[in-house]
Parts: sequence; C-alpha cells; structure tokens
Amino acid sequence: AYDAPRELAADLAVIAASLSAHHAAPIARLRLSGLQQAVEVFGFHLATVDLRQSSDVHERVLTELFTRAGTQADGKPMDYSRLDEDARVVLLRAELAQARPLASPWIAYSEETTRELAVLRAAAAGRARYGRLAVQQTIVSHTETLSDLLEVLVLQKETGLIDAPGIEIGAGDGLMVVPLFETIPDLERGPEIMAAWLDLPEVRQRVKRAQNGTQEVMLGYSDSNKDGGFLTSNWSLYQAERALVDVFSARNVRLRLFHGRGGSVGRGGGSSFDAILAQPPGTVAGQLRLTEQGEVIQSKYKDAEVGRWHLELLVAATLESTLAPRAAATSAEDARMAHYGPAMSFMSETAQRSYRGLVYDTPGFAEYFFAATPITEIAGLNIGSRPASRKQGQHIDDLRAIPWGFSWAQCRLMLTGWYGVGSAIEAYLETGAPGAPRSRRARLAQLREMAREWPAFRTLLSNMEMVLAKSDLAIAARYAQLVPGRSLRERIFGQISAEHGRTIAVLRLLTQRELLADNPALRESLRERFAYIDPLNYLQIELIRRYRNEQRDGSKEPDKRVRSAIHLTINGIAAGLRNSG
Repeated sequence: AYDAPRELAADLAVIAASLSAHHAAPIARLRLSGLQQAVEVFGFHLATVDLRQSSDVHERVLTELFTRAGTQADGKPMDYSRLDEDARVVLLRAELAQARPLASPWIAYSEETTRELAVLRAAAAGRARYGRLAVQQTIVSHTETLSDLLEVLVLQKETGLIDAPGIEIGAGDGLMVVPLFETIPDLERGPEIMAAWLDLPEVRQRVKRAQNGTQEVMLGYSDSNKDGGFLTSNWSLYQAERALVDVFSARNVRLRLFHGRGGSVGRGGGSSFDAILAQPPGTVAGQLRLTEQGEVIQSKYKDAEVGRWHLELLVAATLESTLAPRAAATSAEDARMAHYGPAMSFMSETAQRSYRGLVYDTPGFAEYFFAATPITEIAGLNIGSRPASRKQGQHIDDLRAIPWGFSWAQCRLMLTGWYGVGSAIEAYLETGAPGAPRSRRARLAQLREMAREWPAFRTLLSNMEMVLAKSDLAIAARYAQLVPGRSLRERIFGQISAEHGRTIAVLRLLTQRELLADNPALRESLRERFAYIDPLNYLQIELIRRYRNEQRDGSKEPDKRVRSAIHLTINGIAAGLRNSG
C-alpha cells in the first residue's frame, strides 16, 4: 500500500506525463485529471478530523494516571489536582522527557479515563492507516493555563501519538495542541499563555519541525458573549488577536487563528466577508479557519451555486486582507487604536456592567429567562451535540452558550446581540472617558468617525443593526406573559425594553438613518419573512402555555402532539430568522 497520498500522486503524474507524451492528453483530461485533483484535495482521508475535549477532563485523567502509578512528591503520594500551576508544569515537562509509560495495560481505570485514552489511541490508529493528515489537531476547550496544553502532550505520549524519548515507534510528533480561549478572562490571559507555550524548548522544536512553523489558536465567541455581553466579547476578542500577533511575531512563528463562530451575531455570526476584513492586521496571513454551524450550513451550502459563491467570498476576503501592505495596515491600525481604543475600552466596561447587572446580578432573572423563552422546550429538541445545560437546575452559569442565544432569538429579543451597547454609548456621550473629546458634540463626532473609518467598529454596528431589525418588542412582551409573577415580569421586561429603546436610539444617532435604510434588499427580505415568522411566534406562545399548564396539572401525561408542534415552530422560526443559533 502507498504510505502517503503524495506517493500515489507521483505515480499518477508519471501516467499523465506518459499520456501527454504519446498524444493521449484528452484521456488524461477525461478521467485522470479528476483523480489527481481528488488525491490532491482529499488524500486518503476525505476530511481531516479535529479532536476536542475540555481541559478539566484531561486534568481528571492525569490525576488518576499519576495516582494509580504511585507517583510521589517529597516521599508522599501525590495528588495532581492539588498541585499549583508551577508544580504542574515542572511535573508534566519531566513526564514528557520520560521514556517509560505512565499508563499500564494491567490496571483497570475509571470509565472516563478509559474512554479518553481509547479516543487518542483510535486517533493514532487512524493516522497510521490513513495518513497523518487524517487527524492533525486536538483542541483544548477552556484553556486557562499553560499546564492545560502540556497535559495533552503527556496524554499523546501515553497513547502512541508521540514517540517517547529514545523510542521510535513511527508516531512522529503527534497532533498539534490548539488552545481554545473562550471566556473574557481566558481571552485576556491567552497571549501570556501562548508566549509561555512557545518559549518551551520542547514545544518550539515541535512547532518548527512537525508543524512547519505554524501554531493554531482557537477563539471562542459563544462563551465570551455569554460571559460579558456583545460589545465586551467583540472588544476582548479583538484585543486578544492583536496581542497574539505581537507574541507570535516576536518568536517568528506563524499564527493561524481558528474562529469558533456560530450562526447568531452574539456568537460571531453575520457577514463572513466583513468579519474577515475587520480582523486586525497580521491575523489573516494567507490562512484562517472558522466554523460554520446549524442553519448557516443549510442556507449557505445546500445549493451548489450559492455554496460556491460563499466560498468565493471567503477566498476573496482572505486574499484582500492578506495582500494589504502589512506595514501600512499596522501603522493605520495603531493610530486607530491610539485614537479610538480608550473610547472602546470605556464602552466595553460600561456595557459589561450593564449586561452582567441584568443577567447575573438581577434577582429572579434566571426564573424569568426559563419562563419567558422556550429554553426547556429547546432542550428536548435534538439540534445539538450536547445537553442544553451542563448541570440539572435553572442556573444561567450552567447553561451552554448555544441554547442561551437560541432561546433569545426564538422570543424575538436577540438579547445576546445588542444588550448593554445602548447604555455604553450613551454613557460615553454623556461623561466621556480619560482623553476623550471634551464636549458631547465632539464625542458624537468621534463615534460617527469610528463608524465610518474603523472596520471593526463598523462591522460591530452593522451586525447589531441587523439583529435589532429582527427583534420585536410586541412579540417579546407576549412571551413575557408566560412568566407567572407579574412583578418579576414587569421589572425585568421593563429593564430589557428600556435598554432596547436606548440601543436603537444611539444607533440611529451614530448612523443618522433608520434601521437598514442603507440595505433595502435585506429590509424587504425581512418584511416578507416576518409575514410567516410572526404567526409562528404567536402560535408557539399558545402551545407553550398549554403544554406547561398540562405539566403543572400532573393529572395526565402532557399531549405529545403539542410538544411536537412546539418543536415545529422552533424549527420554523429559526429557519425564518436564519442566523439565530
């Protein structure tokens, strides 16, 4: 068998050259060229598979491995989970330098440890059978420390993905370890973690030899939005990207950013073309990765012609961003950051206070959310790869980011795509920030200039405008009627309604026009879709009311037909709104 696709490609090239030399090139064009292209694009593996697991799972697995192996510290049994960060780094680096295995085939481990080791061993077997391009990367969700990345290297060594020191088994250098920075604090720590990672000699050698001088970093839009709100999430992501460019440039390593975007604007959705062009200089250096999910795949790639058009847009934006003169672009961006950065930082802090004040600090907010949105009904719909919540109970902290944003879209508030921005801009106009223009008129002129001249801010406002155009307070008020307590309902919906009006007012002030006045095609498209979506919303409200009343009654099993109808309305509303999940 061929060891790698390039060997097959070389033989096919010999055949193609022979056909051409003997006046049979048309045969190559008819049959052979398609096979050559398929080998070039797909190899033997069709599509590369990424592994992904949470850092806390890796920690638990290694804690068990170290404990069962009898690892000691200062002559006493060691508990890896209780070590501080510095001690963990020292231990993990020492383990990587060890030739002897840590895991034993003669020890029965817990179900979780057995499962995680089996996944990595399957990846090693897949790479051996289909080539190393079949599985190339493993993503570490919730990366918070340097040890989170080193843990994965140790587990790769234990499962045959990395050759142990002095022992050649043909595994090579294993999978690229890709950190995923998700929450606001993680994004802030990300550049520091990557600097420490790339400064480790064993890592630097791997990046240079096995990864062709490239290191990937994944950025999470969903959890950062749920953590800090729309404006703060976008600003934190932007600053993290700029800092990462500096870290990688100083170490002469190519940075490839992997954007974990979702369908909704709160999760990084919106125009991919505009999003790519709005990236900081140096972050799109001929390559980037992004995720396409849910109804986005359906709308963009179901039709081949539309799919090609979207791929062309991605390529065009990547080329345009890459070919912009780096020095000039960086200089212009530095000037914008110096001029606009303090204003954005002030507005980000204000928006985060406003958002967290509602979501995490308002008494009864969780009760309101679970009653006024179809979140419990969404949890019963098979539309995700994981449960809607990490734990049982009604706690916002435990709720996953995707159903969180999806629920707000269903009740036509789309809170994750705008809440807090109105208060932030209004506060900046009224009080300013250190170094800001002195008068309100001058600060307004500055914000209007930002909306015109700064792609990052312009794209943020454009996405928010589209979300606000899809929101409907009258329908949202009907959903609020599902909340049993009148006082709670009026207090929280009143707060949301006030911020909604505030946000639309400041957006009109900055753009000097009505919503979507510059995009009549989208405005008309939405108007046509609302004729179908709005009745579905009212129908969903009534169905939810009936179903929940039957659940509370308890005298008989709730009608499954009603539940099925609710699920149909959920699908219909999502399809109509499009970027809702």
